[in-house]
Amino acid sequence: MSWVPILALAALVFIAAAFFLKLPKAGWTTFGAALLFGLAGYALQGEPGKPAAPKDRVAEIQQSNFALIEARRSLFGTDQPPARWVTVADGFTRKGQFADAADLLRNAVAENPRDAEAWVALGNVLIEHADGMLTPAALYAYERAERIDPGNPAAAYFTGFALLRAGQPGQTRAIWADILENAPEDAPWREELAGQLERLDQMLGQVAN
Repeated sequence: MSWVPILALAALVFIAAAFFLKLPKAGWTTFGAALLFGLAGYALQGEPGKPAAPKDRVAEIQQSNFALIEARRSLFGTDQPPARWVTVADGFTRKGQFADAADLLRNAVAENPRDAEAWVALGNVLIEHADGMLTPAALYAYERAERIDPGNPAAAYFTGFALLRAGQPGQTRAIWADILENAPEDAPWREELAGQLERLDQMLGQVAN
């Protein structure tokens, strides 16, 4: 399963709550995090045919962190494993230990400043450590990744997703549209991104009416 659609679905539901249901801005970050946790948990464990059962909150949070890692991995391709520091940092990320993960990822980019995936992973954990905020440090990490590997959409995609969580869907739309416009015709993620952009446009159109 690709985890990119899971994140996109969370983003689109967030737009509906923020703009249709008029969710106060003060609650956007909390709602966005809770939504991501829930969708990621269902994507990992959901079985509609099974009876409902209570789930441990810590396990749900770990599953959402797992989904974030898998989304990143799907954009870089699973045929090439990440660097050792990134692999170890992912273990801390799954547990929600974002500060420790960031320290390890700083080691990764110090050891190999041209590791684009390490820079994206660093940007992701810095945002999670800041409760969903796109901090200057995270933005810098994404910018470094994009300069190193301009053909990979991960840095721009997660920048757009962070902006969406911050209540800026118009900027997200511009970023994702630019990714799609410049994507190779045979890019494995192209079709999924096109579908996400179409749903985002529909949502924005309904908000405007």
